[in-house]
Amino acid sequence: MPSEAPPKKSGSLIEWLMPLGFIAVAAWVIWNGPHYIISFGWASDAMKALHPPASTFDFIPLLLLPMFTIAGILTIRCAPMEYQDWKGFDRVSLFLGRVTMALVALIVGVMFYEVVLRYVFERPTLWANELSLWMAGFVFLLAGLYAMQQRCHIRIYLLYDVMPRWLQRVCDTISATLIATFAIFMFFGGYKEAHDKFLRWETFGTAFDPPIPATLKPMVLFVISLVALQAAWNLIMDWNKAPEHHTPADEFDELEIAEIRATIKD
Repeated sequence: MPSEAPPKKSGSLIEWLMPLGFIAVAAWVIWNGPHYIISFGWASDAMKALHPPASTFDFIPLLLLPMFTIAGILTIRCAPMEYQDWKGFDRVSLFLGRVTMALVALIVGVMFYEVVLRYVFERPTLWANELSLWMAGFVFLLAGLYAMQQRCHIRIYLLYDVMPRWLQRVCDTISATLIATFAIFMFFGGYKEAHDKFLRWETFGTAFDPPIPATLKPMVLFVISLVALQAAWNLIMDWNKAPEHHTPADEFDELEIAEIRATIKD
């Protein structure tokens, strides 16, 4: 299948503003989750006693969230070192991959802030450790989706490379079917627990007490569904590809090696 031609330049400012804007409004929406649950009529009496409903201002980030998502998906560009045969659903995974990269940078910032406060000013925070753990959970989940889109998940090619193309397609179909089956069982097996944790806004039980169970449990089901969709999309996109042969040299990024050599020469 023809690939979407990569632009001359990637990594433009808007490609990073969209993920950062998405993270900002998503953080607001998640932190004020109980207010939205009450406003939509899903809350229990116990939650209503602890939290007020969402204000008019709270609905602005909720409306901005899909806007940043759509804008980010439409403006995403593929970097030279990334998998180049991309189109359609790949845009979703690439955008969430940029969100993941931004989250990693934010985790580093939070940890640096905590180290400075703890060891320089001797005033450690109550929230840095749990916030880092919380964001790392999202990174762990979303990184799997990005790895699936990039075809960089663990694959064993010893037998696959010697197969004829028709048999490779059979193996690809079986692989995608197994991933979809796992996602279906995971979704139906974990839906009730995720639903209950979300509606009661289950928290972590620490001094900071972030709603890690209430957010990450539904996120597991959401991301595994996206991984299954990406696996199916990979199967469609790769169906008419010519047979590939893999060597240990494929593990090296030629562009990265060239940049390192240029740096050493300078």
